[in-house]
Amino acid sequence: MVIGDGVLTPAISVFSAVSGLEFSMSEKHHKYVELPIACIVLIGLFALQHYGTHRVGFLFAPIVLAWLLCISAIGLYNILHFNPTVYKALSPYYMYKFLKKTQKGGWMSLGGILLCITGSEAMFADLGHFSQLSIQIAFTSLVYPALVLAYMGQAAYISAHYTKGGNSDIGFYISVPEKVRWPVLVIAVLAAVVGSQAIITGTFSIIKQCSALDCFPRVKIVHTSSKIHGQIYIPEINWILMLLCLAVTIGFRDTKRLGNASGFAVISVMLVTTCLMSLVIVLCWHRSIFFAICFVFFFGTIEALYFSASLVKFRQGAWVPVALALCFFFVMYVWHYGTVRKYEFEVQNKVSINWLLSLGPSLGIVRVRGIGLVHTELVSGIPAIFSHFVTNLPAFHQVLVFLCIKSVPVPHVRPEERFLVGQIGPREYRLYRCIVRYGYRDVHKDDMEFENDLVCSIAEFLRSGSSPDSNILSEDSGKEDDKMTVVGTRSTHADGIQLSEDSVEMTAEITTLGQKEIRSPSPPVRQREIRSPPMPQRRKKVRFIVPESPKIQTGAREELQELMEAREVGIAYIVGNTYMNAKKGSSWMKRFAINYGYEFLRRNSRTASYALNIPHASTLEVGMIYHV
Repeated sequence: MVIGDGVLTPAISVFSAVSGLEFSMSEKHHKYVELPIACIVLIGLFALQHYGTHRVGFLFAPIVLAWLLCISAIGLYNILHFNPTVYKALSPYYMYKFLKKTQKGGWMSLGGILLCITGSEAMFADLGHFSQLSIQIAFTSLVYPALVLAYMGQAAYISAHYTKGGNSDIGFYISVPEKVRWPVLVIAVLAAVVGSQAIITGTFSIIKQCSALDCFPRVKIVHTSSKIHGQIYIPEINWILMLLCLAVTIGFRDTKRLGNASGFAVISVMLVTTCLMSLVIVLCWHRSIFFAICFVFFFGTIEALYFSASLVKFRQGAWVPVALALCFFFVMYVWHYGTVRKYEFEVQNKVSINWLLSLGPSLGIVRVRGIGLVHTELVSGIPAIFSHFVTNLPAFHQVLVFLCIKSVPVPHVRPEERFLVGQIGPREYRLYRCIVRYGYRDVHKDDMEFENDLVCSIAEFLRSGSSPDSNILSEDSGKEDDKMTVVGTRSTHADGIQLSEDSVEMTAEITTLGQKEIRSPSPPVRQREIRSPPMPQRRKKVRFIVPESPKIQTGAREELQELMEAREVGIAYIVGNTYMNAKKGSSWMKRFAINYGYEFLRRNSRTASYALNIPHASTLEVGMIYHV
């Protein structure tokens, strides 16, 4: 429903602001100008989203301040000029008296009164840009008093002109003095754009959180600020919202029906929020259930009164947010259902470490030269895609790395904490697991630099693991095979293993493991070189420059030499591409959800984003069908 509100709020805000042209030009020209201008403003609003709030945010405060001062000054003018006693309407007694006198008519008018508080349901989106205290101070000291003066001024004007028939239905622009209507119209349009920004940002935040919970298809999320996590931009959702806004605006062409739709969406969001707030009171604040029930009863009763009044106007436009909510709910439910089924299949068909170890050091297959990087989303265990590959093609690389790339909710991950490296099984298996962590503002390196950092991190892991006085941080999950070590990039351990590459042709001369004195600028460190036996017509020569101290065990030295030889041959990227089909005998609803709904969303959504540009020439995509 919040996503539906993200469609309706910009439409009604801009269209209502532009509707002031009715009093600034003739009716003949007004009906041909109002709709095109509203559409142009909406297109401009969504076209500016990719710049981020921090790029245009310096304009927001002056525009909002000018708008609040403008409506409060007009309201104060109308109060003093038409009905100074209108301040008595602040008393709840007159609200009770109004409802008692009008009864059903007064109850139905609550749907229109609801539009006075639209926008407050998206206030949480402002937390991505401002602190909680600043929002509280601005709302109580400036926003709320300005709104009260504005609505009191409109009430004072209507009370003095209630005999003018249809004009009393138009609350704002007709109450603006004629001499200042054009400046007010310009400020109103700008304020509508700024006001729409909050709900658009709120829509982005909702979809980002749903995507993180696997309740929404994967989309591209662009963080527009390196300091504030909440400032994001989602291109696909932005253009979908723009198209829906234009469709609603062109389809209705009427502020009344747009108001009915927006009001129903707002009160629905508020009512659901109140119900969910009771869970926060009990589960997060640890307050009594009685307190939560009292909270829901008090606020829920008021909101239910407004909800029932808006529900009466379902056929006059209120059906739009319901239709939008049902569409998005269907997409989210199908995606979540398919994702859960896929995860359950992968867990059930995950290859156990014991099965892998029972195959022996050669894994029962031919081990070819080179390094194989198997991309997986599992942080433990062996993915089913690996067993599927070696079953149909019993050959794999001499060094195998299960690579998992994770994005963490921080701007930057320190280079010394970039890699988590672990070893699977005994040393002679040459199986490693590497988890690479990136912040949402980290710059992803190209494939060559990433490969060198990855190989160096594994080499540093082998060197430090063979040393009894290793002081590198370890993250142990309880099992020996799941023990992971935090290793930084090459730039973070200058006194550790370094990688040297020569892009020259090598001769067929056979060399042995030798030592060489290498002095670094500061401080001088005794180091030796471990050289791999060169092969004829090799384009690249790789060397590990290893510190003299601490001493490296023989087993670790052999692993380093084999890793060096594999790096010279090259790295192959193995990426899984899975398809899902419902099992035979499944219900028609499950077949429709999996075979058509989920597969359609999967093929038209973004693939899992890796933190590097995988070279196409070295990529091998392995397809597998999941029967769930």
